[in-house]
Amino acid sequence: MLLIPAIDLKDGACVRLRQGDMAESTVYSEDPAATARRWLDAGARRLHIVDLNGALKGRPVNDAAIRAITEEAGDVPVQLGGGIRDLATIEAHLDAGVQFVILGTGAVNAPDFARQAAREFPGHIMVGLDARDGKVAVEGWSQVTDHDVTELAARFEDLGVEAIVYTDIGRDGMLTGPNVAATRALARALGIPVIASGGIHSLDDIRALKTIEADGVTGAITGRAIYEGTLDFAEANQVATDDAG
Repeated sequence: MLLIPAIDLKDGACVRLRQGDMAESTVYSEDPAATARRWLDAGARRLHIVDLNGALKGRPVNDAAIRAITEEAGDVPVQLGGGIRDLATIEAHLDAGVQFVILGTGAVNAPDFARQAAREFPGHIMVGLDARDGKVAVEGWSQVTDHDVTELAARFEDLGVEAIVYTDIGRDGMLTGPNVAATRALARALGIPVIASGGIHSLDDIRALKTIEADGVTGAITGRAIYEGTLDFAEANQVATDDAG
């Protein structure tokens, strides 16, 4: 299982939010490239970037920081979400070294956009579904829709996306443990991989997610825990990678 360190960008700095609240942000670094290097040196096999400003504005904002990270990452894949609402933006990010583009609000509000993106850029498009109590949230988590997360994920699978990045908003940034049951249920309902996000706190959380790897949970994103030191990334990465769990 991939353990993927998160680099969330706000105003060019690396931050973490609590439950997606932009007013509840903690700045961890003013140097995104150095932050990327920290996790690469600890063994990261993929990096996860979120343009938080972009998610709210509906357009890319932190392009300079994103490019600095992809240049630092080299051959290590980078996946990126936040404010991606058109094909031109996807192409620009892929040209800048991003390997996987994560569509969120743009895909939920306009499924045809996700279909076009998956057709134009096969193998490079994921959909991020952020849910509270099983309902999908959009616009930087500021609006909760009536869409059921499992039903919507199945539609995107049919459109040909590469994977679903599933975030339980109630757990994100709270260090309360991932929602293993909901993540397992989603993965079992799909034939494409699910990447878990939200709430990872300790090695026990990594071990718990490892138990549902066979259900289709191929990766897990971790943020606040590795920045605040409740989880040692290198050690957790070894646990995630170890076939014995």
